[in-house]
Amino acid sequence: MKVATYNVNGVNGRLPVLLRWLDEAEPDIVCLQELKSPDERFPIEAIREAGYDAIWHGQKSWNGVAILSRVGEIHETRRGLPGDPDDSHSRYIEAAVRGIIVGGLYLPNGNPRPGPKFDYKLRWFDRLIAHAGELIGTGLPIILAGDFNVMPTERDVYKPERWLDDALFAPEVRAAYFRLLDQGWTDALRALHPDETIYTFWDYFRNAYARNAGLRIDHLLLSPALAGRLRSAGVDAHVRGWEKTSDHAPVWIELSDRPSRRRKAKEPA
Repeated sequence: MKVATYNVNGVNGRLPVLLRWLDEAEPDIVCLQELKSPDERFPIEAIREAGYDAIWHGQKSWNGVAILSRVGEIHETRRGLPGDPDDSHSRYIEAAVRGIIVGGLYLPNGNPRPGPKFDYKLRWFDRLIAHAGELIGTGLPIILAGDFNVMPTERDVYKPERWLDDALFAPEVRAAYFRLLDQGWTDALRALHPDETIYTFWDYFRNAYARNAGLRIDHLLLSPALAGRLRSAGVDAHVRGWEKTSDHAPVWIELSDRPSRRRKAKEPA
């Protein structure tokens, strides 16, 4: 099974790019972020023509998340994070798809820092950690996938010294990310590519993509019940080079149907 996350930066404006990538990459389950579309304008007919069903949580001009599937029904389990009934941002959607709980998220950017937007980011992160703790406590196979708006380490950002004051690289935000991982989640890309330079976002300015001056801010986290099924992971970075494309690239993992069995070491003769 191939599961992907993709911040499309406007699902209607980038629809040709999204459909082209779906046809090329053939992911089974996809989490989308930054739909920038109210619910009634989500392009469900075009998505279905591409072979996918979908659920979505839209918002006019900003935010918005969706889950797509071509491998079975999508059973929505949650829309929005618990912990703040007054939060009107469309940033989280969760569903059961083919025996896996999929949480699709778009964590706040948080800039400028300090300020109200940064405070909101930290509160949202705390709510995510609380909910993720409840999820992982179930023992079920779970994926948290999306745009986390955090570069966890210096390896995940081009010229980290230029990002010291940015909300995506703030010590508090990076610490929150590792508090999340400490619950038992596996960062899929780093688990398989611990030392590689991997980016998932390149700004539109200063020729960032051509210079590979990027950030790794899109992540797929696996619960212990699912981590043993991880087979491969990567970034479709070439999609960032397409015309009228998002400033993010799709990130994907491949899962086997069953966890691998480790071979026992041979006893000495």
